[in-house]
Amino acid sequence: MSTQSNPDRILIFDTTLRDGEQSPGATLNVEEKLTIARQLARLGVDIIEAGFPFASPGDFEAVQKIAQNVGTPDGPIICGLARATQQDIEIAARALQPAAKWRIHTFIATSDIHLQYKLRKTRPEVLAIAKDMVAYAKTFTDDVEFSPEDAGRSDPEFLYEMLEVAIAAGATTVNIPDTVGYLTPTEFGGLIKGIKENVPNIDQAVISVHGHNDLGLAVANFLEAVKNGARQLECTINGIGERAGNAALEELVMGLHVRRQYYNPFLGRPVDSEAPLTNIDTRQIYKTSRLVSNLTGMFVQPNKAIVGANAFAHESGIHQDGVLKHKLTYEIMDAQSIGLNDNQIVLGKHSGRNAFRTRLKELGHELPDQELNRAFLRFKDLADKKKEITDWDIEAIANDETQQTLEHFYLDLVQVSCGDKSRPTATVTVRTPDGQELMDAAIGTGPVDAVYRAINRVVDIPNQLIEYTVQSVTAGIDAIGEVTIRIRHEDRVYSGHAANTDIVVASAHAYVNALNRLYTALQQGTSLHPQRDAEPITA
Repeated sequence: MSTQSNPDRILIFDTTLRDGEQSPGATLNVEEKLTIARQLARLGVDIIEAGFPFASPGDFEAVQKIAQNVGTPDGPIICGLARATQQDIEIAARALQPAAKWRIHTFIATSDIHLQYKLRKTRPEVLAIAKDMVAYAKTFTDDVEFSPEDAGRSDPEFLYEMLEVAIAAGATTVNIPDTVGYLTPTEFGGLIKGIKENVPNIDQAVISVHGHNDLGLAVANFLEAVKNGARQLECTINGIGERAGNAALEELVMGLHVRRQYYNPFLGRPVDSEAPLTNIDTRQIYKTSRLVSNLTGMFVQPNKAIVGANAFAHESGIHQDGVLKHKLTYEIMDAQSIGLNDNQIVLGKHSGRNAFRTRLKELGHELPDQELNRAFLRFKDLADKKKEITDWDIEAIANDETQQTLEHFYLDLVQVSCGDKSRPTATVTVRTPDGQELMDAAIGTGPVDAVYRAINRVVDIPNQLIEYTVQSVTAGIDAIGEVTIRIRHEDRVYSGHAANTDIVVASAHAYVNALNRLYTALQQGTSLHPQRDAEPITA
Protein backbone atom coordinates (compact mmCIF):
# COMPACT_ATOMS: atom_id res chain seq x y z
CA MET A 1 0.00 0.00 0.00
CA SER A 2 1.33 3.41 -0.98
CA THR A 3 1.69 6.04 1.75
CA GLN A 4 3.38 9.43 2.01
CA SER A 5 6.62 7.93 3.34
CA ASN A 6 6.37 4.59 1.57
CA PRO A 7 5.42 4.96 -2.10
CA ASP A 8 4.72 1.71 -3.92
CA ARG A 9 7.83 2.08 -6.08
CA ILE A 10 11.29 3.65 -5.97
CA LEU A 11 11.33 7.31 -7.05
CA ILE A 12 14.24 8.30 -9.29
CA PHE A 13 15.55 11.82 -8.62
CA ASP A 14 18.00 12.77 -11.36
CA THR A 15 20.62 15.37 -10.47
CA THR A 16 22.71 15.16 -13.66
CA LEU A 17 21.95 18.81 -14.43
CA ARG A 18 22.91 20.00 -10.95
CA ASP A 19 25.43 17.78 -9.17
CA GLY A 20 26.50 16.07 -12.40
CA GLU A 21 27.32 19.40 -13.99
CA GLN A 22 29.72 20.11 -11.12
CA SER A 23 32.13 17.56 -12.64
CA PRO A 24 35.30 19.40 -13.73
CA GLY A 25 34.84 20.40 -17.39
CA ALA A 26 31.21 19.27 -17.61
CA THR A 27 29.70 22.77 -17.78
CA LEU A 28 26.54 22.84 -19.91
CA ASN A 29 24.82 25.81 -21.46
CA VAL A 30 21.07 26.48 -21.36
CA GLU A 31 20.16 24.70 -24.60
CA GLU A 32 22.27 21.66 -23.75
CA LYS A 33 20.59 21.40 -20.34
CA LEU A 34 17.19 21.63 -21.99
CA THR A 35 18.14 18.88 -24.46
CA ILE A 36 19.18 16.57 -21.60
CA ALA A 37 16.09 17.45 -19.55
CA ARG A 38 13.82 16.45 -22.44
CA GLN A 39 15.60 13.11 -22.71
CA LEU A 40 15.36 12.58 -18.94
CA ALA A 41 11.60 13.07 -19.27
CA ARG A 42 11.51 10.40 -21.99
CA LEU A 43 13.58 8.17 -19.74
CA GLY A 44 10.85 8.46 -17.12
CA VAL A 45 12.64 9.99 -14.13
CA ASP A 46 10.27 11.19 -11.41
CA ILE A 47 12.15 14.36 -10.44
CA ILE A 48 14.69 16.44 -12.39
CA GLU A 49 16.95 18.61 -10.25
CA ALA A 50 17.42 21.21 -12.96
CA GLY A 51 20.06 23.33 -11.24
CA PHE A 52 20.95 25.86 -8.56
CA PRO A 53 19.05 29.00 -9.68
CA PHE A 54 20.86 31.40 -7.35
CA ALA A 55 24.29 30.41 -8.72
CA SER A 56 24.23 32.59 -11.85
CA PRO A 57 21.87 34.14 -14.43
CA GLY A 58 22.65 31.18 -16.70
CA ASP A 59 21.60 28.67 -14.05
CA PHE A 60 18.41 30.64 -13.38
CA GLU A 61 17.56 30.74 -17.09
CA ALA A 62 18.23 27.01 -17.52
CA VAL A 63 15.98 26.04 -14.60
CA GLN A 64 13.25 28.39 -15.82
CA LYS A 65 13.40 27.05 -19.39
CA ILE A 66 13.28 23.45 -18.19
CA ALA A 67 10.31 24.33 -15.95
CA GLN A 68 8.53 25.90 -18.93
CA ASN A 69 9.29 23.22 -21.53
CA VAL A 70 9.66 19.96 -19.59
CA GLY A 71 7.60 20.60 -16.47
CA THR A 72 4.31 19.64 -18.12
CA PRO A 73 1.35 18.20 -16.16
CA ASP A 74 2.25 14.67 -17.28
CA GLY A 75 6.00 15.27 -17.02
CA PRO A 76 8.47 15.00 -14.14
CA ILE A 77 8.62 17.22 -11.07
CA ILE A 78 11.14 20.02 -11.69
CA CYS A 79 13.36 20.76 -8.69
CA GLY A 80 15.75 23.58 -7.87
CA LEU A 81 18.46 23.60 -5.21
CA ALA A 82 18.60 26.39 -2.64
CA ARG A 83 20.80 26.96 0.36
CA ALA A 84 18.90 27.62 3.59
CA THR A 85 18.60 31.36 2.92
CA GLN A 86 15.60 33.46 1.98
CA GLN A 87 17.26 34.87 -1.13
CA ASP A 88 18.19 31.41 -2.49
CA ILE A 89 14.68 30.10 -1.86
CA GLU A 90 12.93 33.12 -3.40
CA ILE A 91 15.01 32.92 -6.57
CA ALA A 92 14.50 29.15 -6.84
CA ALA A 93 10.74 29.65 -6.55
CA ARG A 94 10.76 32.29 -9.31
CA ALA A 95 12.69 30.01 -11.65
CA LEU A 96 10.51 26.96 -10.96
CA GLN A 97 7.04 28.52 -11.05
CA PRO A 98 6.38 27.87 -14.79
CA ALA A 99 6.38 24.10 -14.09
CA ALA A 100 3.12 22.26 -13.46
CA LYS A 101 4.81 20.36 -10.59
CA TRP A 102 7.85 21.78 -8.83
CA ARG A 103 9.96 21.32 -5.72
CA ILE A 104 12.34 23.44 -3.68
CA HIS A 105 15.30 21.46 -2.32
CA THR A 106 16.96 23.31 0.53
CA PHE A 107 19.89 22.19 2.66
CA ILE A 108 22.23 23.04 5.50
CA ALA A 109 25.14 21.09 6.96
CA THR A 110 24.75 19.07 10.17
CA SER A 111 28.12 17.37 10.77
CA ASP A 112 30.26 18.88 13.52
CA ILE A 113 33.18 19.36 11.13
CA HIS A 114 30.99 21.42 8.76
CA LEU A 115 29.40 23.37 11.63
CA GLN A 116 32.79 24.27 13.06
CA TYR A 117 34.84 25.02 9.95
CA LYS A 118 32.33 25.93 7.21
CA LEU A 119 29.28 27.45 8.87
CA ARG A 120 30.85 28.50 12.18
CA LYS A 121 27.52 27.91 13.88
CA THR A 122 26.21 25.93 16.82
CA ARG A 123 23.73 23.08 16.63
CA PRO A 124 20.84 25.18 18.01
CA GLU A 125 21.55 27.91 15.44
CA VAL A 126 21.48 25.43 12.57
CA LEU A 127 18.28 23.83 13.88
CA ALA A 128 16.61 27.24 13.95
CA ILE A 129 17.75 28.08 10.40
CA ALA A 130 16.50 24.74 9.04
CA LYS A 131 13.11 25.19 10.73
CA ASP A 132 12.65 28.74 9.45
CA MET A 133 13.85 28.12 5.92
CA VAL A 134 11.84 24.94 5.35
CA ALA A 135 8.77 26.83 6.58
CA TYR A 136 9.67 29.72 4.27
CA ALA A 137 10.02 27.37 1.27
CA LYS A 138 6.64 25.92 2.19
CA THR A 139 5.04 29.33 1.57
CA PHE A 140 5.93 28.92 -2.13
CA THR A 141 5.13 25.23 -2.72
CA ASP A 142 3.78 22.21 -0.88
CA ASP A 143 6.65 20.10 -2.26
CA VAL A 144 9.73 20.83 -0.14
CA GLU A 145 12.79 18.64 0.23
CA PHE A 146 15.32 19.10 3.02
CA SER A 147 18.88 17.77 3.14
CA PRO A 148 21.17 17.74 6.18
CA GLU A 149 24.48 18.07 4.33
CA ASP A 150 27.17 15.56 5.36
CA ALA A 151 24.56 13.44 7.15
CA GLY A 152 26.88 10.45 6.86
CA ARG A 153 29.33 12.05 9.31
CA SER A 154 26.73 13.72 11.54
CA ASP A 155 25.94 12.70 15.08
CA PRO A 156 22.89 10.41 14.70
CA GLU A 157 21.01 11.92 17.66
CA PHE A 158 21.42 15.44 16.27
CA LEU A 159 20.46 14.17 12.80
CA TYR A 160 17.22 12.65 14.17
CA GLU A 161 16.39 15.95 15.87
CA MET A 162 17.12 17.94 12.71
CA LEU A 163 14.92 15.70 10.54
CA GLU A 164 12.06 15.86 13.04
CA VAL A 165 12.23 19.68 13.01
CA ALA A 166 12.39 19.85 9.19
CA ILE A 167 9.40 17.54 8.74
CA ALA A 168 7.40 19.45 11.34
CA ALA A 169 8.21 22.67 9.42
CA GLY A 170 6.79 21.18 6.20
CA ALA A 171 9.41 19.03 4.46
CA THR A 172 7.72 16.25 2.49
CA THR A 173 11.02 14.60 1.49
CA VAL A 174 14.10 14.30 3.69
CA ASN A 175 17.30 13.47 1.88
CA ILE A 176 20.18 11.71 3.62
CA PRO A 177 23.42 12.65 1.82
CA ASP A 178 26.71 10.81 2.11
CA THR A 179 28.31 14.03 0.87
CA VAL A 180 31.91 12.83 0.96
CA GLY A 181 31.34 9.17 0.02
CA TYR A 182 32.54 7.93 3.41
CA LEU A 183 30.03 5.26 4.43
CA THR A 184 29.96 1.53 3.72
CA PRO A 185 26.73 -0.28 2.73
CA THR A 186 26.16 -1.72 6.20
CA GLU A 187 26.66 1.69 7.80
CA PHE A 188 24.41 3.45 5.28
CA GLY A 189 21.65 0.88 5.68
CA GLY A 190 21.95 1.20 9.45
CA LEU A 191 21.71 4.99 9.19
CA ILE A 192 18.42 4.75 7.28
CA LYS A 193 17.09 2.13 9.69
CA GLY A 194 17.98 4.36 12.64
CA ILE A 195 16.10 7.27 11.06
CA LYS A 196 13.02 5.10 10.51
CA GLU A 197 13.10 4.02 14.15
CA ASN A 198 14.03 7.29 15.87
CA VAL A 199 12.37 10.17 14.00
CA PRO A 200 8.81 10.28 15.38
CA ASN A 201 7.19 11.98 12.36
CA ILE A 202 9.16 10.16 9.64
CA ASP A 203 5.89 8.67 8.32
CA GLN A 204 5.06 12.14 6.99
CA ALA A 205 8.00 12.27 4.56
CA VAL A 206 9.72 10.21 1.88
CA ILE A 207 13.26 9.15 2.78
CA SER A 208 15.69 9.97 -0.03
CA VAL A 209 19.40 9.21 -0.35
CA HIS A 210 22.24 11.04 -2.08
CA GLY A 211 25.78 9.74 -2.18
CA HIS A 212 29.17 10.14 -3.78
CA ASN A 213 31.37 7.39 -5.13
CA ASP A 214 34.72 8.23 -3.52
CA LEU A 215 35.16 4.63 -2.32
CA GLY A 216 33.24 3.07 -5.22
CA LEU A 217 30.34 2.19 -2.90
CA ALA A 218 27.59 4.64 -3.87
CA VAL A 219 25.35 2.18 -5.74
CA ALA A 220 25.81 -0.53 -3.11
CA ASN A 221 25.01 2.01 -0.38
CA PHE A 222 21.79 3.05 -2.13
CA LEU A 223 20.58 -0.51 -2.65
CA GLU A 224 21.16 -1.21 1.03
CA ALA A 225 19.26 1.98 1.84
CA VAL A 226 16.29 0.72 -0.22
CA LYS A 227 16.19 -2.43 1.90
CA ASN A 228 15.96 -0.26 5.02
CA GLY A 229 13.24 2.13 3.88
CA ALA A 230 14.66 4.67 1.41
CA ARG A 231 12.18 5.28 -1.40
CA GLN A 232 13.89 8.00 -3.44
CA LEU A 233 17.32 7.67 -5.04
CA GLU A 234 19.27 10.78 -6.10
CA CYS A 235 21.58 9.80 -8.94
CA THR A 236 23.14 10.90 -12.22
CA ILE A 237 23.50 9.52 -15.74
CA ASN A 238 26.84 7.71 -16.10
CA GLY A 239 27.49 8.47 -12.42
CA ILE A 240 29.01 11.88 -13.22
CA GLY A 241 29.46 14.45 -10.48
CA GLU A 242 31.84 15.95 -7.93
CA ARG A 243 35.18 14.15 -7.49
CA ALA A 244 34.55 10.43 -8.18
CA GLY A 245 30.94 11.13 -9.10
CA ASN A 246 27.48 10.15 -7.85
CA ALA A 247 25.56 6.91 -7.72
CA ALA A 248 24.91 5.93 -11.36
CA LEU A 249 21.24 5.96 -12.39
CA GLU A 250 21.65 3.17 -14.93
CA GLU A 251 23.31 0.84 -12.41
CA LEU A 252 20.65 1.47 -9.76
CA VAL A 253 17.73 1.05 -12.15
CA MET A 254 19.06 -2.11 -13.80
CA GLY A 255 20.11 -3.54 -10.42
CA LEU A 256 16.52 -3.14 -9.22
CA HIS A 257 15.18 -4.41 -12.55
CA VAL A 258 17.33 -7.52 -12.93
CA ARG A 259 17.08 -8.46 -9.23
CA ARG A 260 13.49 -7.36 -8.61
CA GLN A 261 12.58 -10.77 -7.13
CA TYR A 262 15.19 -10.07 -4.44
CA TYR A 263 14.02 -6.48 -3.77
CA ASN A 264 10.26 -7.07 -4.09
CA PRO A 265 9.72 -8.09 -0.43
CA PHE A 266 11.37 -4.89 0.80
CA LEU A 267 8.62 -2.94 -0.98
CA GLY A 268 5.89 -5.22 0.34
CA ARG A 269 5.43 -7.06 -2.96
CA PRO A 270 5.19 -10.79 -3.67
CA VAL A 271 8.62 -12.25 -4.44
CA ASP A 272 7.64 -13.28 -7.97
CA SER A 273 6.01 -9.95 -8.91
CA GLU A 274 7.08 -8.75 -12.37
CA ALA A 275 5.88 -5.17 -11.81
CA PRO A 276 8.70 -2.64 -12.35
CA LEU A 277 10.26 -1.19 -9.21
CA THR A 278 10.85 2.18 -10.91
CA ASN A 279 9.10 4.27 -13.54
CA ILE A 280 12.15 4.24 -15.85
CA ASP A 281 11.83 3.17 -19.49
CA THR A 282 15.00 1.10 -19.54
CA ARG A 283 15.09 1.13 -23.37
CA GLN A 284 16.02 4.83 -23.13
CA ILE A 285 19.06 4.22 -20.89
CA TYR A 286 21.76 3.79 -23.54
CA LYS A 287 20.48 6.71 -25.59
CA THR A 288 20.48 8.95 -22.51
CA SER A 289 23.97 7.82 -21.55
CA ARG A 290 25.33 8.67 -25.01
CA LEU A 291 23.64 12.08 -25.02
CA VAL A 292 25.03 13.06 -21.62
CA SER A 293 28.48 11.74 -22.52
CA ASN A 294 28.58 13.77 -25.73
CA LEU A 295 27.21 17.02 -24.31
CA THR A 296 29.40 16.97 -21.20
CA GLY A 297 32.46 15.70 -23.05
CA MET A 298 32.89 12.96 -20.45
CA PHE A 299 33.60 9.57 -22.02
CA VAL A 300 32.11 6.42 -20.56
CA GLN A 301 34.86 3.93 -19.71
CA PRO A 302 34.59 0.74 -21.83
CA ASN A 303 34.18 -1.52 -18.78
CA LYS A 304 31.50 0.70 -17.20
CA ALA A 305 28.56 -1.38 -15.96
CA ILE A 306 25.41 -1.31 -18.12
CA VAL A 307 26.43 1.35 -20.68
CA GLY A 308 30.15 0.74 -21.30
CA ALA A 309 31.27 -0.39 -24.77
CA ASN A 310 32.33 -3.76 -23.35
CA ALA A 311 29.27 -4.30 -21.15
CA PHE A 312 27.81 -6.85 -23.60
CA ALA A 313 31.04 -7.88 -25.36
CA HIS A 314 32.59 -11.34 -25.01
CA GLU A 315 36.15 -12.14 -26.04
CA SER A 316 36.78 -15.36 -24.13
CA GLY A 317 36.21 -18.38 -26.35
CA ILE A 318 34.36 -20.18 -23.57
CA HIS A 319 32.08 -17.18 -23.03
CA GLN A 320 31.45 -16.73 -26.76
CA ASP A 321 30.53 -20.38 -27.12
CA GLY A 322 28.16 -20.20 -24.16
CA VAL A 323 26.44 -17.01 -25.33
CA LEU A 324 25.95 -18.42 -28.84
CA LYS A 325 24.28 -21.49 -27.35
CA HIS A 326 22.15 -19.52 -24.87
CA LYS A 327 22.53 -15.84 -23.90
CA LEU A 328 21.74 -16.45 -20.24
CA THR A 329 24.90 -18.53 -19.80
CA TYR A 330 26.95 -15.34 -19.47
CA GLU A 331 24.48 -12.44 -19.82
CA ILE A 332 22.09 -11.47 -17.03
CA MET A 333 20.55 -8.69 -19.17
CA ASP A 334 19.45 -8.38 -22.77
CA ALA A 335 21.30 -5.53 -24.51
CA GLN A 336 18.02 -4.49 -26.11
CA SER A 337 16.52 -3.89 -22.65
CA ILE A 338 18.68 -0.74 -22.34
CA GLY A 339 18.04 0.30 -25.95
CA LEU A 340 21.29 -1.05 -27.40
CA ASN A 341 20.33 -2.44 -30.80
CA ASP A 342 22.37 -4.06 -33.53
CA ASN A 343 24.55 -1.64 -35.48
CA GLN A 344 22.65 -1.81 -38.78
CA ILE A 345 23.01 0.12 -42.05
CA VAL A 346 20.01 2.44 -42.14
CA LEU A 347 20.58 5.15 -44.75
CA GLY A 348 22.69 5.91 -47.79
CA LYS A 349 23.75 8.82 -49.97
CA HIS A 350 20.47 8.76 -51.89
CA SER A 351 18.35 9.09 -48.76
CA GLY A 352 16.29 12.26 -48.45
CA ARG A 353 15.89 14.82 -45.71
CA ASN A 354 12.57 13.36 -44.49
CA ALA A 355 14.03 9.86 -44.16
CA PHE A 356 16.95 11.31 -42.26
CA ARG A 357 14.62 13.26 -39.92
CA THR A 358 12.48 10.14 -39.36
CA ARG A 359 15.50 8.00 -38.48
CA LEU A 360 16.81 10.68 -36.11
CA LYS A 361 13.44 10.74 -34.36
CA GLU A 362 13.49 6.94 -34.04
CA LEU A 363 16.90 7.28 -32.38
CA GLY A 364 15.50 9.85 -29.94
CA HIS A 365 16.81 13.05 -31.54
CA GLU A 366 14.32 15.80 -32.41
CA LEU A 367 16.43 18.62 -33.80
CA PRO A 368 15.14 22.13 -34.58
CA ASP A 369 15.08 22.98 -38.29
CA GLN A 370 18.36 24.88 -38.28
CA GLU A 371 20.25 22.07 -36.54
CA LEU A 372 18.48 19.47 -38.71
CA ASN A 373 19.61 21.25 -41.86
CA ARG A 374 23.22 21.33 -40.68
CA ALA A 375 23.07 17.70 -39.60
CA PHE A 376 21.57 16.63 -42.95
CA LEU A 377 24.32 18.41 -44.90
CA ARG A 378 26.92 16.64 -42.75
CA PHE A 379 25.14 13.33 -43.33
CA LYS A 380 25.22 13.81 -47.12
CA ASP A 381 28.88 14.74 -46.93
CA LEU A 382 29.59 11.64 -44.84
CA ALA A 383 27.59 9.45 -47.24
CA ASP A 384 29.91 10.52 -50.06
CA LYS A 385 32.89 9.34 -48.00
CA LYS A 386 31.49 6.13 -46.50
CA LYS A 387 29.75 3.23 -48.17
CA GLU A 388 27.98 2.17 -45.00
CA ILE A 389 26.16 4.65 -42.76
CA THR A 390 25.18 3.23 -39.37
CA ASP A 391 22.92 4.37 -36.56
CA TRP A 392 26.03 5.22 -34.56
CA ASP A 393 27.29 7.46 -37.37
CA ILE A 394 23.95 9.28 -37.42
CA GLU A 395 23.95 9.62 -33.62
CA ALA A 396 27.47 11.06 -33.72
CA ILE A 397 26.32 13.72 -36.20
CA ALA A 398 23.19 14.51 -34.16
CA ASN A 399 25.08 14.70 -30.88
CA ASP A 400 27.70 16.94 -32.44
CA GLU A 401 25.01 19.31 -33.72
CA THR A 402 23.43 19.55 -30.27
CA GLN A 403 26.66 21.10 -28.96
CA GLN A 404 24.92 24.43 -28.49
CA THR A 405 27.97 26.42 -27.42
CA LEU A 406 27.68 30.04 -28.51
CA GLU A 407 30.02 30.47 -31.46
CA HIS A 408 31.97 33.53 -30.41
CA PHE A 409 34.89 32.10 -32.37
CA TYR A 410 34.14 30.23 -35.60
CA LEU A 411 36.63 27.99 -37.41
CA ASP A 412 36.45 28.67 -41.14
CA LEU A 413 39.53 26.78 -42.32
CA VAL A 414 42.00 24.22 -41.04
CA GLN A 415 44.78 22.93 -43.28
CA VAL A 416 47.66 20.72 -42.20
CA SER A 417 50.89 19.51 -43.78
CA CYS A 418 52.81 16.73 -42.05
CA GLY A 419 54.83 13.59 -42.62
CA ASP A 420 57.83 11.66 -41.28
CA LYS A 421 60.27 13.86 -43.27
CA SER A 422 58.59 17.23 -42.71
CA ARG A 423 57.73 19.52 -39.83
CA PRO A 424 53.98 19.50 -39.02
CA THR A 425 52.52 22.83 -40.10
CA ALA A 426 48.96 24.07 -39.71
CA THR A 427 47.11 27.03 -41.18
CA VAL A 428 43.79 28.17 -39.67
CA THR A 429 41.24 30.87 -40.34
CA VAL A 430 39.10 31.91 -37.39
CA ARG A 431 36.25 34.40 -37.28
CA THR A 432 36.42 36.37 -34.02
CA PRO A 433 33.54 37.78 -31.91
CA ASP A 434 33.95 41.23 -33.48
CA GLY A 435 33.53 39.79 -36.99
CA GLN A 436 37.16 39.76 -38.11
CA GLU A 437 38.52 36.82 -40.09
CA LEU A 438 42.07 36.13 -39.00
CA MET A 439 44.48 33.67 -40.58
CA ASP A 440 47.67 32.37 -39.03
CA ALA A 441 50.01 29.40 -39.17
CA ALA A 442 52.21 27.50 -36.73
CA ILE A 443 54.61 24.59 -36.50
CA GLY A 444 54.08 21.89 -33.88
CA THR A 445 55.34 18.51 -32.68
CA GLY A 446 52.46 16.89 -34.56
CA PRO A 447 49.48 17.97 -36.69
CA VAL A 448 47.11 18.53 -33.74
CA ASP A 449 49.74 20.46 -31.78
CA ALA A 450 50.37 22.63 -34.85
CA VAL A 451 46.63 23.33 -35.23
CA TYR A 452 46.28 24.30 -31.56
CA ARG A 453 49.33 26.56 -31.72
CA ALA A 454 47.90 28.28 -34.80
CA ILE A 455 44.51 28.78 -33.12
CA ASN A 456 46.22 30.20 -30.03
CA ARG A 457 47.95 32.79 -32.21
CA VAL A 458 44.49 34.02 -33.27
CA VAL A 459 42.47 33.46 -30.08
CA ASP A 460 44.36 35.15 -27.27
CA ILE A 461 42.84 33.46 -24.20
CA PRO A 462 45.46 31.87 -21.91
CA ASN A 463 44.68 28.24 -21.12
CA GLN A 464 46.33 24.90 -20.49
CA LEU A 465 45.36 21.77 -22.43
CA ILE A 466 45.03 19.07 -19.75
CA GLU A 467 43.30 16.23 -21.62
CA TYR A 468 42.97 15.08 -25.22
CA THR A 469 40.97 11.96 -26.09
CA VAL A 470 39.98 10.35 -29.38
CA GLN A 471 37.63 7.46 -29.86
CA SER A 472 36.14 5.77 -32.91
CA VAL A 473 32.36 5.74 -33.19
CA THR A 474 32.25 2.76 -35.54
CA ALA A 475 34.67 0.19 -36.89
CA GLY A 476 36.59 0.63 -40.13
CA ILE A 477 39.19 2.97 -41.55
CA ASP A 478 36.45 5.41 -42.60
CA ALA A 479 34.93 5.62 -39.10
CA ILE A 480 33.83 8.89 -37.52
CA GLY A 481 36.22 9.89 -34.77
CA GLU A 482 35.02 11.76 -31.69
CA VAL A 483 37.48 14.09 -30.01
CA THR A 484 37.06 15.40 -26.48
CA ILE A 485 39.46 17.85 -24.88
CA ARG A 486 39.68 19.68 -21.58
CA ILE A 487 41.39 23.00 -21.03
CA ARG A 488 42.08 24.79 -17.74
CA HIS A 489 41.84 28.53 -17.17
CA GLU A 490 42.78 29.62 -13.67
CA ASP A 491 40.99 27.06 -11.46
CA ARG A 492 38.17 26.09 -13.85
CA VAL A 493 38.06 23.32 -16.45
CA TYR A 494 36.18 23.55 -19.77
CA SER A 495 35.51 20.74 -22.22
CA GLY A 496 35.17 20.69 -25.98
CA HIS A 497 33.78 17.99 -28.23
CA ALA A 498 33.55 17.38 -31.99
CA ALA A 499 33.15 14.51 -34.45
CA ASN A 500 34.49 14.09 -37.97
CA THR A 501 35.99 11.44 -40.25
CA ASP A 502 39.14 13.59 -40.16
CA ILE A 503 40.60 13.46 -36.66
CA VAL A 504 42.64 16.65 -37.14
CA VAL A 505 39.53 18.59 -38.21
CA ALA A 506 37.59 17.14 -35.26
CA SER A 507 40.46 18.14 -32.95
CA ALA A 508 40.39 21.71 -34.23
CA HIS A 509 36.63 22.05 -33.78
CA ALA A 510 36.77 20.47 -30.31
CA TYR A 511 39.39 23.03 -29.25
CA VAL A 512 37.38 25.97 -30.59
CA ASN A 513 34.31 24.51 -28.86
CA ALA A 514 36.19 24.53 -25.53
CA LEU A 515 37.47 28.07 -26.14
CA ASN A 516 33.90 29.23 -26.79
CA ARG A 517 32.80 27.74 -23.46
CA LEU A 518 35.68 29.49 -21.72
CA TYR A 519 34.91 32.80 -23.42
CA THR A 520 31.22 32.53 -22.45
CA ALA A 521 32.18 31.89 -18.83
CA LEU A 522 34.49 34.92 -18.82
CA GLN A 523 31.67 37.07 -20.19
CA GLN A 524 29.13 35.83 -17.60
CA GLY A 525 31.39 35.67 -14.56
CA THR A 526 31.92 32.77 -12.17
CA SER A 527 28.86 31.01 -10.76
CA LEU A 528 28.50 29.96 -7.13
CA HIS A 529 29.09 26.42 -5.96
CA PRO A 530 26.29 25.26 -3.62
CA GLN A 531 28.58 23.40 -1.24
CA ARG A 532 31.93 25.16 -1.43
CA ASP A 533 30.86 28.79 -1.33
CA ALA A 534 30.21 30.26 2.09
CA GLU A 535 26.60 30.41 3.22
CA PRO A 536 25.34 33.80 4.36
CA ILE A 537 24.26 34.04 7.99
CA THR A 538 20.49 33.64 8.20
CA ALA A 539 18.33 34.33 11.19
